[in-house]
Amino acid sequence: MQNIQKITSVIKDKNSTILGAAGIVGLGFLGSRILGLLRSIILAEAFGTDPELAAYWVAFRIPDLIFQLIAGATLSAAFIPIFSRVYFESGPIDAWRLASRILNLIALLSFVFATIAFVFAPSLIPLIAPGLGESTGNTDLMQQKAIHLTRLMMISPIFFGISGMFSGILQAREKFLATAIAPMIYNLSIILGILFLSEPYGLYGPAWGVAVGSLAHAFIQIPAIYKSGMQWNASISIRSKNVLEVLKLMGPRIIGLSASQINLIALLFFASLVSDTAISVITYAYLMMMLPIGLTGMSISTAVFPTLAKQAAAKQFIQLQETIWGSLRAILFIALPSSIALAILAEPLIRLLFEHGAFNTQSTDFVVQPLIFLCIGIFAHAGIEVLSRGFYALENTKTPVAIAITAMLLNIILCYILINPLELIGVASAMTISAIFEFIILLWLLNKNIGGLFKKNFLKFIVKLMTSTFFAALAMITVQYYFSHFEINIDSNIGSILLVLLTGSTGALVFLIITFQWFQTKKLISTKFKNMD
Repeated sequence: MQNIQKITSVIKDKNSTILGAAGIVGLGFLGSRILGLLRSIILAEAFGTDPELAAYWVAFRIPDLIFQLIAGATLSAAFIPIFSRVYFESGPIDAWRLASRILNLIALLSFVFATIAFVFAPSLIPLIAPGLGESTGNTDLMQQKAIHLTRLMMISPIFFGISGMFSGILQAREKFLATAIAPMIYNLSIILGILFLSEPYGLYGPAWGVAVGSLAHAFIQIPAIYKSGMQWNASISIRSKNVLEVLKLMGPRIIGLSASQINLIALLFFASLVSDTAISVITYAYLMMMLPIGLTGMSISTAVFPTLAKQAAAKQFIQLQETIWGSLRAILFIALPSSIALAILAEPLIRLLFEHGAFNTQSTDFVVQPLIFLCIGIFAHAGIEVLSRGFYALENTKTPVAIAITAMLLNIILCYILINPLELIGVASAMTISAIFEFIILLWLLNKNIGGLFKKNFLKFIVKLMTSTFFAALAMITVQYYFSHFEINIDSNIGSILLVLLTGSTGALVFLIITFQWFQTKKLISTKFKNMD
């Protein structure tokens, strides 16, 4: 009882800090996404949709897979909830002992799996992209380049495993600044690699940027870790009760993340069956789709998760309901209109951002088509972020994992069915349909688990939001229609800028006018995430 009272006293005013944390994380995500977008722009200018670039995208996938499965599985589902509970129930000494043991374990596992992948890279590359090099008749050359790039970047999951644990520790202590800066440093490193190394070394330039950036990602967080009071020791002790609890939660999450990563690999796998260029095209489209997801679903969910874990530990289920459903509304309020706006403005945005250097008009046309179909699912991808964390806070990893696997299977089946008639549009549609399916099932089951969703007039909220988005979209399409009748070259940079600014500002104005009347927007951004109706 004392433990619950202790946690309750800490959480009592915690909701007032969620917006501040979300603001820091949001700015970090914004900075990272802007630099990530700049990274993609510079990469596009240097290489365009050149078939050779496909080797880089394929090579990047394996190191990222190792990091996501090992460190990613530990942080979001396992470490933060257990660390938070141990810190308040047993005190900081036991909590830091747990953090040290998990950090050491993750570093060791990352090294072992990176070494295995380094050795077996020649066997892994053909599995991920069986069609790599076939469209250009350079299968052996392209696969060898992908193998070399993979091995160069294989150092990154080791440092990312360490830095990922640093981020988890800091997030559990609700210290978000260093974790927000680290991804920006990483993207900056890749940008420098492209700018200064791509001309003499080709694709090895950005690959070196990845390797050095992962090291910087870890080192930039060390001062914050030191200030947090962490007491590191060299122990692993997998027989420890707390370590076993983390591993127990980690197991199902690894399976779930495997499903998520297989979805990304499926993009490359099926794109490689179309052409080498298609691999770069679908990757650019996917990166554009992830921009609003990072700014909404990922930033809010990352900021709110420590609070969810503490509320669940304190058995404050009413407050947990309010935090989850309020966060979901805030995410959907931004993500749904953003998804439609990005779909409408896809062509001028791609032209404005990417159509430079080696990235030509044909490249723009290639990327726009799958991007439009990916945009439809942005709200679902963003909503999944907070819904899955609702289960993790309750120390339930099996349910979201089972749903993720089902959605993955649906995605692969749809890709197989749609790839021949629709090519990349079919691949994009498959990802969107499977994401919407996963979102709906997670929403239904989480409400069944904790309740409270429909008490807050959620369906009324969705209808109003969709109506507002519809009128905003209609205004944007109308502006685009009349804009095309002016004697302005919309294929030029100036024309694209004017089109994006005028259309986007009109849609945003219409949306805000309607939502201010219906939702009283100031309630949406209140620090307590209260009901908006």
